[in-house]
Amino acid sequence: MTELAICTDSLCKRFGSLHAVENLSLQVPSGIVFGFLGPNGAGKTTTIRLLLDLLCPDQGTAEVLGFNTHKDGQLIREFCGVLLEHDGLYERLSAEDNLELYGKIYRLSKAERSSRIRELLTHINLWERRTEKIGGWSYGMKKKLAVARALIHHPRLVFLDEPTAGLDPIAAASLRDDLSKLVRNDGATVFLTTHNLAEVEKLCNRVAVINEGKLVASGTPYELESTVNVQQVEVMGLCFDQTVINLLSERPEVKEVHLNQEGCLQLLVNSEVKIAPLVRLLVEAGAQVEEVRKNRPDLEQVFLNLVSEGKAIKKLTRFNKL
Repeated sequence: MTELAICTDSLCKRFGSLHAVENLSLQVPSGIVFGFLGPNGAGKTTTIRLLLDLLCPDQGTAEVLGFNTHKDGQLIREFCGVLLEHDGLYERLSAEDNLELYGKIYRLSKAERSSRIRELLTHINLWERRTEKIGGWSYGMKKKLAVARALIHHPRLVFLDEPTAGLDPIAAASLRDDLSKLVRNDGATVFLTTHNLAEVEKLCNRVAVINEGKLVASGTPYELESTVNVQQVEVMGLCFDQTVINLLSERPEVKEVHLNQEGCLQLLVNSEVKIAPLVRLLVEAGAQVEEVRKNRPDLEQVFLNLVSEGKAIKKLTRFNKL
């Protein structure tokens, strides 16, 4: 049986009439990057605070790294690295001194601190600036240092909230690579929240979507994409005027249609729909069709479908089996 880094059972947290987390039952296998997705206010941060024993649940139980959150919160926090909405950095200290401080907090030896600080700062291309006070640094540089701070003690589980937000593409790609190596080489688990769904597809082994405090879907990115009963169709050509768009919009099998800035006609249709009759309709209406391309829905489409329905979709139980 797969070892679990996180296991919750009917976890609930309410703030007055607000159900921030409602009957959340979640399993996160060890040694993977796990994406925890949801719109703003969905309950993601509250869930993490419950898992770290920074909040007490109103109902339900949770285990993190085999420890009960109600009894062993201090141990859980010792074995975890955390980067949430606050970076935890001291702006009057240098980058090196910030990491030195946290290395001492986690009781690393002097030799371990020295080696780890050099390793992390070199990875994020900040070693040459290690003696600078960070108060004058850019947001992106501080974000990279904050991620290094969360990783200083080789944690078994890392909670990261939007770790690549504000980073340039090269730095973001480097961080994703570092997180993959952390999982692959150290056997650590990464619990990641992000709104960058392309990043999730590249990085995450499994994904859960939460909305209004409730788990609405979970599985691998591919499994979630397979649940959407639609296909995306791109039609390249000429003469796609408003008359053509109106004709397509009136077809019952067409869910959405619009013309993008490049002049490409984009359709969202049911997965079982044949495309040939729609192409014929376009040609008969005077459009010049040069190319038709069908794509399977991406994770962004899945996410939008799940969230926009405004209700908890029944859990995809076949995807929760480990």
